[in-house]
Amino acid sequence: MPTFKITLAYDGTHYVGWQRQASGTSVQGLIEEALRELDGREVVLHGAGRTDAGVHALGQVASCTLDRAIESGVLTRALNARLPPDVRAVSAEEVAPDFHARFRATAKTYRYRIYNADVIAPFERHYAWHVFGPLDVEAMDTAARVLEGRHDFAAFQTNSGTTRTTERRVARSRVIRTNLEHTGVTASVPRVLRGGDLIVYEITGDGFLRHMVRAMAGTLVEIGRGRWPIEQMREVLDSRDRGRAGPTAPACGLFLVGVEYGDL
Repeated sequence: MPTFKITLAYDGTHYVGWQRQASGTSVQGLIEEALRELDGREVVLHGAGRTDAGVHALGQVASCTLDRAIESGVLTRALNARLPPDVRAVSAEEVAPDFHARFRATAKTYRYRIYNADVIAPFERHYAWHVFGPLDVEAMDTAARVLEGRHDFAAFQTNSGTTRTTERRVARSRVIRTNLEHTGVTASVPRVLRGGDLIVYEITGDGFLRHMVRAMAGTLVEIGRGRWPIEQMREVLDSRDRGRAGPTAPACGLFLVGVEYGDL
C-alpha cells in the first residue's frame, strides 16, 4: 500500500475551500473522487492546510495511501485527467508510510496580493484585493517585521477559532511593491489598467490561525493608509484582542505558496 505526497495548485474562486463540506464543492472532495476512481475504493486525503473559500494555492501538499501500485508520474497524469482545469496535481512522489502532510509540516508560506490602483484589471479581480488611494509600503513593511518571532497571535484569529494555543512562530514577514506594468500585462491593455502597484505581503511560519494572514493584511493596509501609526502593530499584537486589529482582508488575495518539511 504505497503512500504518496502530492503537491497541488488550484484556483479557489469557485470552491467552498479545501476541506469537504456538507454542501458545495471542495478541492479535497474533487481529488478524493478522482483517487476513488483510480484506486477502486474510498481514499482519505490529508491536506497540509485548510484553505478557505476563495483562497488559492500554488503549492498545497496532501498525502494519501493507495491499494494499487502506481508510478508517481502516472498518478500525476491520471489525477489531472480527472480533475477540472482549475485544480492541478503538480507532482506526486512515493514517501514513507508514516508521512502525513499536515502533521509532518514544519512551515508554510502564504502570499497576500494587494492591487493598488484606481481601477483593477478585470482579470485580476479574483486574485487580489483592490485597494485604491496611496499606501505607504515602507511603513507596511516595517510593521510587518514586528510580527516576526514567537508570539501569541490571538489578535489576528477569527472569533470562531478553537485552537488549543494561539502561539506561533513567524520566521519571515515582509511587504514589497511591484509595478503592475512588469507583471505580464500586455501592452494592448489600456494604461489605466496597467498603472499602479501590486503590493505583496509574504509570511512564513510554523502554523497559522484561522483568517490570521487576512487579518494581518487588513491591519497592514490600515497602517499603509496612514490611519494607524506603525507602532500600533505592536499594540495590537500585545493586546490579544481581535477587535483591536484591522479588518479581515478578502479571501481572493490569499495564496498558499508552499509547505516545508524540514527545519524551520
